[in-house]
Amino acid sequence: MTVVVKVGGARGNEVEAALDEVRDRPDLVLVHGGSEEVDRVSTALGRPTRYYTSPSGVVSRHTDPAHLEAVVMALSGNVQTELVRSLEARGVHAVGLSGVDGGLVQARRKEGQRAVENGRVLRLTDDRSGSVEEVRPELLRLLLAHGYVPVVAPPALTPSGEVVNVDADRVAAATAVALGADALVLLTNVPGLLRDLADPASRVARVDQATEPEALALARGRMHKKVRAAIEAVHGGVHRAIIASSAGAAPIRRALEGDGTVFQ
Repeated sequence: MTVVVKVGGARGNEVEAALDEVRDRPDLVLVHGGSEEVDRVSTALGRPTRYYTSPSGVVSRHTDPAHLEAVVMALSGNVQTELVRSLEARGVHAVGLSGVDGGLVQARRKEGQRAVENGRVLRLTDDRSGSVEEVRPELLRLLLAHGYVPVVAPPALTPSGEVVNVDADRVAAATAVALGADALVLLTNVPGLLRDLADPASRVARVDQATEPEALALARGRMHKKVRAAIEAVHGGVHRAIIASSAGAAPIRRALEGDGTVFQ
């Protein structure tokens, strides 16, 4: 069973228990973010992370050229190297890839991004973020066939050869679709999609096509992108997508058993 697992990099996410499970899952692709490390590197370089809110209410990073440099350093360097090292220490042979390697993740640069500041809608002309268009699975299949676990991170490449920052959850969804995966697991720092952010017991257990609009309406902040990624995966042919907690033992197994918000 092919499974794509995305591990988060925001504060409160845990990765060690998920890495412990990888050895027993030979057909697994690991996708990662690393927002906390990106923020740390950006600050160290004297370029603190800036966020903006779109007119639709979605919060995103403002990826100007200086910040893109920090993204590449943090994700393709620090975070990915540590994940690969940790897997190798567990006896798992892993290969780190960015979306640029081999043209793995193809994207379209977002043009004319708009941000709401002090009640005004402004156009961001220097943003270097993109939307995932396609994942080319040949390299991933080659690595899997030879017993390697691919460890994939943004950024991505445009057809013109420009490097752009893309959302790791959407990369994971597109990877699952490209591989025809049985499941996409998005591990995060909450138990799933919650009706009440202060109440873990308010988790939405199941989302189907009829309840997708409700799920999108409930999602706030970063969760909105995770819900969209899950919906994109199942609409692309993935049997199920699960948003689940990274905390505790065996988070991948528990997610596959339904311990989270399951999209089908």
